[in-house]
Amino acid sequence: MAFGGVLPLYSKRNGPWTFRRIFRSREKVLIFLVCLTFLFVCIGPIFFLPDLRGGLSTRVDHVYKVYKQMQKAGPELILPPPPPQSGEEGAIRKHEGVYHNVLDHNDIHLSDDKQRLMEKINNDEELRHMRVIEKPVVLTVSSTAANKANQIIQQVDESIKVQQVNDVEPERHGVPTKEVKAPLPVVQGGEDADPVARQRRDKVKEMVLHAWRGYKTYAWGKNELRPVSKRGHTAGIFGRQDMGATIVDALDTLYIMGCMEEFNEGRSWIQYHLDFNQLRSEMSVFETNIRFVGGLLSVYSLTGDPLFRDRALHIARKLLPAFDTPTGIPYALINVATGVAKNYAWASGGSSILSEFGTLHLEFVYLSDISGDPVFTEKVMRIRDVIRKTDRPDGLYPNYMNPKTGKWGQRHTSIGALGDSFYEYLIKAYIQSGGKDEVAREMYEEAIGVITNRLVLKSNSGLTYIAESKFNRLEHKMDHLACFSGGMYALGAKKIESQVSSTHMDIAEGLANTCHESYARTPTGLGPESFRFSEGIEARALKSSEKYYILRPEVIETWFYMWRFTKDPKYREWAWNAVLALEKHCRSEAGYSGIQNVYMENPQKDDVQQSFIFAETFKYLYLIFSDDSLLSLDEWVFNTEAHPLPIDGKNQFYRKAHGTFIGTVLR
Repeated sequence: MAFGGVLPLYSKRNGPWTFRRIFRSREKVLIFLVCLTFLFVCIGPIFFLPDLRGGLSTRVDHVYKVYKQMQKAGPELILPPPPPQSGEEGAIRKHEGVYHNVLDHNDIHLSDDKQRLMEKINNDEELRHMRVIEKPVVLTVSSTAANKANQIIQQVDESIKVQQVNDVEPERHGVPTKEVKAPLPVVQGGEDADPVARQRRDKVKEMVLHAWRGYKTYAWGKNELRPVSKRGHTAGIFGRQDMGATIVDALDTLYIMGCMEEFNEGRSWIQYHLDFNQLRSEMSVFETNIRFVGGLLSVYSLTGDPLFRDRALHIARKLLPAFDTPTGIPYALINVATGVAKNYAWASGGSSILSEFGTLHLEFVYLSDISGDPVFTEKVMRIRDVIRKTDRPDGLYPNYMNPKTGKWGQRHTSIGALGDSFYEYLIKAYIQSGGKDEVAREMYEEAIGVITNRLVLKSNSGLTYIAESKFNRLEHKMDHLACFSGGMYALGAKKIESQVSSTHMDIAEGLANTCHESYARTPTGLGPESFRFSEGIEARALKSSEKYYILRPEVIETWFYMWRFTKDPKYREWAWNAVLALEKHCRSEAGYSGIQNVYMENPQKDDVQQSFIFAETFKYLYLIFSDDSLLSLDEWVFNTEAHPLPIDGKNQFYRKAHGTFIGTVLR
């Protein structure tokens, strides 16, 4: 029989069943592909599916654990949800980074079942940490309901940007925007109606991004940047280690400006690298408080992210050994690794400094309120009691106090260096309390009254300034640091209405003008570290050690308050002139540097980008060109590093704890 078919059974040349004769070339390729596909389907998952890499026995154990937990959870776990009703809306609530799908069902039995199930899950540590429950539940809804859900999700996400869920009171603070009766504080946006102001504000934002990129490129994780030599820098106040001071100081400014990519970069660094357990050197208690603790608390209040609260709590606890003195007045320096604290050797016989131990109140009180740990409030209240009970020479607060004896040191009183922020925190403590801290108010009114009567003077040409008192003699000198006082006078006049309010506003205006003159009378348009008043010279530095400018914010700070309270356009013009001067004399390829002599046409840079240029200088400039709704002074009070903290009773972002919070990380 002849076979003209596909598979011949006999080969004349090579004998029967020769493979080469049985299959043609095309058929062999086809069979090879089929076999290869079969092998890929059978063996491929072993290499490509991650769930199989750990071995089948591991996965079986994992599934078995989940099955046992499902048994514990009870029949509620497998109850099917009711079908979606018409008009039903989905919403997503975000709590500590996990999204939970929530449907507004009207079935009370389903709500009870869900509640019992969640209680069992939350009470079972093993089930709560298994990956199977971390994935969001996918619900099937109609296209109409899905569209509505997407709209609500967008609304909730926008709300979360300015008010994340408070893990202490999730039901009170984690509600959608539409359910909040009072309007939320404005912490982003806030564009001014004036197009010129908007353009100038955009310029300030560009300056911030330029400075941030330089820091990120050349000094990431270091405390500060040397923008000329393009390397990291660490001042003695930060110890000898890299603690990212610029990141912490800049973070709230980045958030307020809407620079979310940069903000998230900073947040990630804080989450994984900011750990004071690694420190092995001395740090300034004062600087650590106003920059690190204050900066973290500010971002916590703005975002509700518990990471920042926990880090602030961790750092503040590291500072507590410095308060272990007979009087409770803290030492200036502390080694957080050993708990050993001491004062500067040059500070009047081992005394503590008024502006340092008197500038802890805002941060410590707020930290106690949001953590439930009263120790921080107790520390600063004890400091206040010691100060109040100690007699003051001529009614003035000297700059030094011995922490062992509680006695004042040298008879030197200054509203500039060594004394400045103590007075600022008296009025701001009263404001922060929502007007309830009457002791702070009384102390401020008494102190500012003595200063006004004894130290506020006018020069021959009519410039208002605040002199210093040394051993009952006046020194007619004013520090750049003292230029904050114009804003302080204005703030006190507006927040404490009294018969002297008008006088204090006049003083505030005079101080703002004098500090502007210290800028205007230099070739650079930037003011010196100190300036003097005599018969032949006014608002000018005399000594070479007084002629430098290190990106300080105090003059601009006063212009900010004066703009908010008076709306006189000159303050915006003065601020813009400062922007132009910074651009001309301080900007470098990698950031902004201080200058060594403001009286030179082409001054030499000092090659340090201070961290406070982000926290204060840039922030105040940005706010001057913003609408008043952005960080309203009715809702926020700025610490001395310009980190905004909420006002108790007037700001929904205060986030006060109910009960004791122990802390979850980095104890």
